[in-house]
Amino acid sequence: MSNFRRAKREAKKAAYAERQEKQQKNVINWIFGILIALGVLYAVYTVVSLE
Repeated sequence: MSNFRRAKREAKKAAYAERQEKQQKNVINWIFGILIALGVLYAVYTVVSLE
């Protein structure tokens, strides 16, 4: 296999890995955001239900 093909394949792998990393960070941020929102809703629910 030529060096050009090998370099092209390595570039594609690197770009794919970078996209995957960005998607993983996005998913983690969404999960934490949802957990925080659920925590706030639960706190509001407990304060309202105590009255």
